[in-house]
Amino acid sequence: MTHIQTSTSPVNAAPRFGLIIVGDEILSGKRADKHMPKVIELLNARGLQLDYADYVGDSRDRITATLKRAFASGDIVFSCGGIGATPDDHTRQCAGLALGRDLALHPEAEALIRQRMQELAREMGQVYEADRPDNIHRLNMGMFPTGAQIVPNPFNKIPGFTCGTVHFVPGFPVMAWPMIEWVLDTLYPHLHRTSAWIEQSVIVFGAMEAALTPLMEELERSHEGVKVFSLPSVDHPQYGRHIELGVKGAPNVVAQAYPALLAGLQGFDVKLGPELVRK
Repeated sequence: MTHIQTSTSPVNAAPRFGLIIVGDEILSGKRADKHMPKVIELLNARGLQLDYADYVGDSRDRITATLKRAFASGDIVFSCGGIGATPDDHTRQCAGLALGRDLALHPEAEALIRQRMQELAREMGQVYEADRPDNIHRLNMGMFPTGAQIVPNPFNKIPGFTCGTVHFVPGFPVMAWPMIEWVLDTLYPHLHRTSAWIEQSVIVFGAMEAALTPLMEELERSHEGVKVFSLPSVDHPQYGRHIELGVKGAPNVVAQAYPALLAGLQGFDVKLGPELVRK
């Protein structure tokens, strides 16, 4: 399992956002992960940001352990992949194990799955046979931990599910991404910060991060709600070796913290380059 975690989170103690990506095909390199860049994009469009991501293969023990951490964290977490009904799909079962709950056929999920099977039968010119073994097997895709709520799937009606603040969607991007958008816009519209986030930074030459750390810590102490970031580079094609040093947060906070950052840099033997603003 690979764990990637950023060092910042939204201001004002907003909930953190996490991402779990399940599948051997990602870790083996057979497929490249597209979920993390898209989830970052979806969150950023709402003034939010991803705090961490976990990659885990098709191992029940590891998926269960990862989900236990997610449920215990209280974070808003999206889990992509492994909710189908083939032998290598374990996420639904692992969610039940992590919660200590049995799986049960969700009535609304059952209705949606049956509706989809009827549509497929019509498209193929066949008669829908509810008791046919393969159709009965497909209902396993609606077996969720007891108490789960569904996440609608606009692509083919086969739903995902939600347990608390952990939301489970398929691995297929064409399904997963609109489902994640639905969760963000339906369950968390009150968290959106579409016009309340800004980054302002400056390129610094001739400095070491360790020397700048006290200044960064002082800025965070004296400007509540601001996050200071430091992005060093040793071989940038334009600037060469440098540090991008900046602050991020609500515009009114950044408007006070950024001048303080520039003033603090005057006490160092450094050269300042271009200033950058991102909204």
